[in-house]
Amino acid sequence: KTYVILLTNSVHPNGPLPGAPTVALRTKVMTAVTAALKFDVDGDGMKKLATITGYNEAAAGSHRPVSRNGKVLNGIDVLEASNFEQLRGKRELTRVGLLTNHTGLDLDGRRTIDVIATAPGIKLAALFSPEHGVGGELDTTDVHNSTDSVTGLPIYSVYGNTDAARRPKPDALKNLDAIVIDIQDVGARFYTYESSMGYFLEAAANAGVEVFVLDRPNPISGVIVQGPVSDIKPSFVNYHPVPPRHGMTMGELAKMYNAERKIDAKLTVIPMQGWMRGDWFDATNQVWVNLSPNMRSLNEATLYTGVAMIEGTKISVGRGTDTPFEVVGAPWMKSREFADYMNARQISGVRFVPVTFTPKSSNYADQLCYGVNIIVTDRYALDAPELGVELASAIIKLYSKDYKPDRMIELVGNAETFKAILAGSDPRRIADDWRDGLEHFQQVRSKYLIYK
Repeated sequence: KTYVILLTNSVHPNGPLPGAPTVALRTKVMTAVTAALKFDVDGDGMKKLATITGYNEAAAGSHRPVSRNGKVLNGIDVLEASNFEQLRGKRELTRVGLLTNHTGLDLDGRRTIDVIATAPGIKLAALFSPEHGVGGELDTTDVHNSTDSVTGLPIYSVYGNTDAARRPKPDALKNLDAIVIDIQDVGARFYTYESSMGYFLEAAANAGVEVFVLDRPNPISGVIVQGPVSDIKPSFVNYHPVPPRHGMTMGELAKMYNAERKIDAKLTVIPMQGWMRGDWFDATNQVWVNLSPNMRSLNEATLYTGVAMIEGTKISVGRGTDTPFEVVGAPWMKSREFADYMNARQISGVRFVPVTFTPKSSNYADQLCYGVNIIVTDRYALDAPELGVELASAIIKLYSKDYKPDRMIELVGNAETFKAILAGSDPRRIADDWRDGLEHFQQVRSKYLIYK
């Protein structure tokens, strides 16, 4: 029954520049108040959790929309409806290369490959496939070139073990007028489809080739932005400084990459029709297509921006099971102990159920793992990246002898966050320190948003 009213602004004579965020100040005040309240110990001897309610900085600029049944046309459907006018331009014949995979479908279920191959005034000359191949079924680090069985066109893989293998070769672009990109993204910074798009923007700019991005929904909505903004060296899972959950579509990301990275490709985004920023995928009236071998449902996508933060470490996140990213465990964990600890943290939007499981591939293949099944109880209340920090912190605290978190930095993407996790800082305190960076990112992001 304690309320705090803090009247402040961002004009400080000896502090940040006018207009700088005051989130850190609010956080410090609330931390001090929480400490001063001196929460008692309950009958079980467990310290009551100090939870600050009523204010969520990450969601301050968003709204919780009423559930609706939308009807969304993807970029490929909009392009078809215009008889491909934007792509054809004023040319008699447009030679096109297409970066796509099994998610590139129109609303009738036709492959974007086949739609463009039969479009008037267009010659589809080459296909490019990202991670998991054009069929989205390959779960390997090395995807080879192949041939499309329907069109007979060459498929150039842009996924492999080296940076060079992940970029389109100049020879494959030199006779093209345009590159078309049509891939369904998951809405996470470290999902490699986003990086592949960035690499194509760079290559197209160097080759003088136009780029057309056929937009699709962000399946976990476009209003929620969460997690630490990356500040480590760019990589295939960290193409640009953004938080794990950025709330942007592929078309919006392309605009941001092109401008902020000064790529200066000749870019056209073919926007969706009917999509609202608050729409989750189940509000679009579209059929879910597994985005990759281990991204099989909207529930998994909802958890992905958090659970995936720890998957570079020696832990199973359910790859090789029927529920990837919904379970976390290892042979050396104790299911009930871990579930009890996580539930005691009272993390908004999720509950933890003790389970055992045996992955058929990836970490601990064919070994019995003890851990938890993560149940989403309120997807609007869940801060998935903060959940990722909670998981890592708990595993370090309970199983420090067995857990090696060194590679977690690659997907966390933020040096201070990683350092704080290793130091044993409280996950809520760690998440509070993201707020200034998120507010700055929101300002940059706002320049490139297409949808309301």
